[in-house]
Amino acid sequence: MSEDDAHDPYDLDALVGRVDPDRWLSSRFIPNGETRADVIALYAFDHELARAPRVASNPLMGEIRLTWWTEVLDEVFEGRTVRKHPTALALAAAIGRHGLPRPRLEAMIDARYRELSAEPMKLGEALEWADGTAGAAAVLAARMLDRHADEDQALAGGRAWAIGRLIGTAGLAGPDVGPILNRALKDAAGLPVSAFPAIAHATLARVRAKGRRPSELEARLRLFLAVARGRV
Repeated sequence: MSEDDAHDPYDLDALVGRVDPDRWLSSRFIPNGETRADVIALYAFDHELARAPRVASNPLMGEIRLTWWTEVLDEVFEGRTVRKHPTALALAAAIGRHGLPRPRLEAMIDARYRELSAEPMKLGEALEWADGTAGAAAVLAARMLDRHADEDQALAGGRAWAIGRLIGTAGLAGPDVGPILNRALKDAAGLPVSAFPAIAHATLARVRAKGRRPSELEARLRLFLAVARGRV
């Protein structure tokens, strides 16, 4: 039994709090409860995609798991009955309420296929992966919070957070990596207060890049200061 299976499968907020504490903390700054739940559904979707390569016994099984989520999008966007999976149902509701575009959701799925290969990512691949995973999620979350939010700024914030994690946990290295992280953080500047919780967790990117997981207290303080200043 996995850790996910040991808890209430419909409590997505608790799930994301366990598996994705950085973005869960960011979501605490979303004042509207329904919108917060929709953003949490997006992060739960990303978690399911991230699990696919990890839990699959071989690449083919990983592809089957990712295809399953493409079929969920087919059901949602074709107006068919969505399969009874907690995350699928919550994601469908979020898509319907906010008019989320399918291409960004598909990008989140497509990016995970790269993880089915055991070959280390080159820098260009890592940046594409960062944009397709956390970057796309940040764009979609920002859209839910403010339909007029700048997509490029949101994408940069998501990219920065993902790059920081890759540096700290996957050994992404090289002379260009640090400047790319700094550039992404700079490019995220200017996102309006209404959409800022979509990228507030990017303020932890440099900490994550050092291979350090901040305590909950430190993470809360860093995010509070980032939200108060409106910049990561």
